[in-house]
Amino acid sequence: MRSLLNFLLWAVICYGAIVAFMALTQSRQIFFPISALATTPAVHGMPYEDVWLDTEDGLRLHAWLIPAPKERGVLLFFHGNAGNISHRIDSIRIFRELGLSVLIVDYRGYGQSDGRPTEQGTYLDAQAAWDWLRDARGVPPERIVIFGRSLGSAIAAWLAARERPAAVILESAFTSAPDLAADLMPWLPVRWLLRFDYDTRAAVARFKSPVLVVHSRQDEIVPFAHGEAVFAAAPEPRYLLTIQGGHNDGFIRSRTEYERGLEDFLDRYLPLTAALD
Repeated sequence: MRSLLNFLLWAVICYGAIVAFMALTQSRQIFFPISALATTPAVHGMPYEDVWLDTEDGLRLHAWLIPAPKERGVLLFFHGNAGNISHRIDSIRIFRELGLSVLIVDYRGYGQSDGRPTEQGTYLDAQAAWDWLRDARGVPPERIVIFGRSLGSAIAAWLAARERPAAVILESAFTSAPDLAADLMPWLPVRWLLRFDYDTRAAVARFKSPVLVVHSRQDEIVPFAHGEAVFAAAPEPRYLLTIQGGHNDGFIRSRTEYERGLEDFLDRYLPLTAALD
């Protein structure tokens, strides 16, 4: 009996230590920034412009603007939680070939951007990018497509709920940070511990723009059910594009279906004739 009690005591202590560690380090469990840029669009045959954005709280963010040869509009690109903008060359190329110039921004603490990432900070970063496109660059909202992948989907959804772009594309989106954490770590009281919301589903419900939700049935990080729930929360017009492959490579493994789905959606809400305006 004494051995059993000792075992239970140590189990409780170890569990408590794990809970405390996760609570204290949760920012590091969510954000995985890399400072060094691995490449540039020019290395891959795409001219680009370095852009510096000022946030409402006084930080300076680094971004790239990659023009499309025949521009139908501009894609405002919010990437996932790891790396930086230099790790998204394949996606940039796809959107550029679809006739979209791309503004891709590094959140605070990522790449060459100032500061440290926080949930509210990433929202300020998204707003700064939108404001720069609309005000400094003079791009009308009806020619802007907001795109987000994984964590970037939550940030994109927050912005699209406040503004009215031509369209929104959410790829590998989760319903909320607590929902995803509960799926990934059901043995921890994450809904009680987590200080992050990133409530994509609530933001999507406030959209006034058409939305395309893209998700893989084989996504090993964000279950397909999250994409279905985000899609169900969106008002019409809404579309669901189902692809194959993992969380990080689905858009590559399903490239033909992926590009066709994007092109069909863009042709509906941002037709190629816009490039001739």
